[in-house]
This record gives sequence, structure tokens and C-alpha cells, in this order.
Amino acid sequence: MTSSTIRVLIVDDQMMVRQGFTVLLDAEPGIQVVGQAVDGEEAVAKVAELAPDVVLMDIRMPGIGGIEATRLITGPADAAVKVLVLTTFDLDEYVYEALRAGASGFLLKDASADELAHAVRVVAGGDALLAPNLTKRLIAEFSRLSAGPRAPRLDRVGDLTERETEVLSLIANGLSNAEIASRLVVAEQTVKTHVSRILIKLGLRDRTQAAVYAYDTGLVRPAGH
Repeated sequence: MTSSTIRVLIVDDQMMVRQGFTVLLDAEPGIQVVGQAVDGEEAVAKVAELAPDVVLMDIRMPGIGGIEATRLITGPADAAVKVLVLTTFDLDEYVYEALRAGASGFLLKDASADELAHAVRVVAGGDALLAPNLTKRLIAEFSRLSAGPRAPRLDRVGDLTERETEVLSLIANGLSNAEIASRLVVAEQTVKTHVSRILIKLGLRDRTQAAVYAYDTGLVRPAGH
């Protein structure tokens, strides 16, 4: 195992799911499943013990569920682990709360081996996993279901430059760095720099949180609102 190997913890109350994902991921180069957990409580303990890079987290589990476990795992300021939520439905209401709790994205349980491995690598690399064809629909519905703005740093939008605000809006509308670069006619590296500065200024973890933040603050509004 090399230092570049992505360490994964699989959390699901169904043994067949855990074993299936373990077999698929262990067959992928550069990925190693370092442990499994049957519920949120065990997941929190295993994260502390094993220090995985990515946690595949089921939402619905007995005891401490996936949302609360995600909040506990990603809550500490120095938390480096990324949480990838596993769900059966792409517009599961619980997914929205998981994203708000700190998850970096979500993946359907019927994903292929290639999709699963790609998702783990994307999240481990620090990017959010919101499929382009689902992002707008997901975030818009998430915003609609939200009881109202609850982001704790609403006043920080003013800290962003005009270009950074523009980039944040495009992130919230589901554009990738390459698409943003094309839209703004700048280099992709320039976009990456803008994204990094946005996350630092707003105290956010990743693009998913940035998209949620943009809707929470009213910077971007769901279509039809």
C-alpha cells in the first residue's frame, strides 16, 4: 500500500451491501476498504480508530443514523475525512439533510463498480460529488424543503469579490470547473483558485457546501421561485 491509497470505511446495516461494496472497491487500484460499521455509533468510533479518507455512509440505520453520524464525523474543524452518502433514491429527502450535515455528495446504491470507484476518488480528491444532471434538481428541491435560511455565515457573502460571487453562483447551478472556465473565458486553474478562495472566505468544506450556501443565502434561487 502506498501513501496515495484511498482508505475507505463502509457504513451500512445490511451485511450484503457492506460486503458487496468491499469486494468492488478492493478490486480497484489505489483504493482499500479498511473497515466496516453497522450503524452510526460504530461509524464514529471506526473513523477515530482507522482514520479513513472516505466514509460510504448509509442514511437509514437503527440507532444513530447516517445524518447524525455525518454531523459528528465532519463537525470538528480539523476533520479531514469525507462522507459520501449512500441512498436508494436520488431525491431522497434525507439526502438534503445529509448534505447540510457535512456530506460531500451522494451515490445511489445501485451504482456500477466504475461509478462507485469514481465517486470515492472524486470525494477523496476534495471535490464534491453532485452529478451534473442531478445538481440543479437536487439543490432546488433541497432549498424548497428547507424550513428557511439557516446558514451560520450569511454575512460573509459580502467578503467575496464580484468574480468570486459569480463563480459561486455557477457552482450552485451545477457547472464544473471546466464549464465555469468556458463560461467566463478564463483558465480552469483560475477557476480552481477562485473556488479555493470562496471556500476559505466562507468557511466551507467543499463545493457541495458552497452550493447549499448559495441557496441558503438567497444568492441563487431555485427555478420558478
